[in-house]
Amino acid sequence: MSASELKARFKLNYGEFDLDLDLSLPVAGVTVFYGHSGSGKTTLLRCIAGLEHAPYGYLRIGDTLWQDSERGVFLPTHRRNLGYVFQDANLFPHLSVRANLDYAVRRMRCRERKISLQQAIELLAIAPLLARMPERLSGGERQRVAIARALAASPDILLMDEPLAALDEERKQEFLPYLTGLQQNLRIPILYVTHSRHEVNRLADHLLVMAAGKAVACGPLAETLTRLDGPLAADRMAASVWQGRLVSHEADYHLSHAEFAGGNLSLPYLDAKPGSPVRIRIYARDVSIALQPPQASSILNVLPAEVRAVADLGQGQSVVQLAAGGEILLSHITQKSAALLKLAPGMPVFAQIKGTSIVG
Repeated sequence: MSASELKARFKLNYGEFDLDLDLSLPVAGVTVFYGHSGSGKTTLLRCIAGLEHAPYGYLRIGDTLWQDSERGVFLPTHRRNLGYVFQDANLFPHLSVRANLDYAVRRMRCRERKISLQQAIELLAIAPLLARMPERLSGGERQRVAIARALAASPDILLMDEPLAALDEERKQEFLPYLTGLQQNLRIPILYVTHSRHEVNRLADHLLVMAAGKAVACGPLAETLTRLDGPLAADRMAASVWQGRLVSHEADYHLSHAEFAGGNLSLPYLDAKPGSPVRIRIYARDVSIALQPPQASSILNVLPAEVRAVADLGQGQSVVQLAAGGEILLSHITQKSAALLKLAPGMPVFAQIKGTSIVG
């Protein structure tokens, strides 16, 4: 097994619910566990943390063995060098923010810090909060402190269980840039549980999709979102997420321009410097297909593409998987349109992208 791999096998029976997984996940970036309520996301996270003891289980992170039921190995949670952030911040109410952080530092057992306390404070922008008591913090502030406290213990891996679930939509939008900052600035792998597609698109490098205690799809984000045999390409929120780089602004039209593996895109104006990385979300419903380059069209983004596959969705709808340069793109069109265009794998076409948005 690779030293940069998390290998997990768990079988756990709750009567009406069975967790049955055999996974290999990267120990790098952000791996998101996605699925509806009851799919087993949190149970899996708790098994990894040692908060649930699966009777049949195996867990190795890199070269470190945390569980092997066949050999009678099970490290309790306090011996696993991890940070865990719950839906509720769970701060010590009798300690100030600074004292909560200092408590985590005192518990640190590793010899070498992966992240300094000052770096955690700066990444989460909590310096102005250090003297406050938890009761004087907003929900978003409490979660930022909770994450900083988890990082202060210099964990080998950070586990996050729907940390935005208790926040309203406005607070979530304020909070997400801090999570993006962790993703971009930390070398600590993060396992992140959510049922939000927006959080998946914004944060994930690697995606595990779960249902009824099983893994139904697993892989790099862009690949897993666009698999026609997976569960996400068919629903109304189906989207492609591309990694790009901001190259310029067109202030007169309030537009920004980004380059990606297969070309360039015009985007709604983004307040960032050229050279900044961007994530571009393109909904399948916003992609139409033409056999010839459109003339005098209002659509700014038209890309040469090649049909990779076509699948029927039922009720008169089809999903088309396209290759646009080095990226994969989905298009939801009617079955009649697919038939009239005679779409087939290998066919050159033009993808007309009616809308794009920045997700990070």
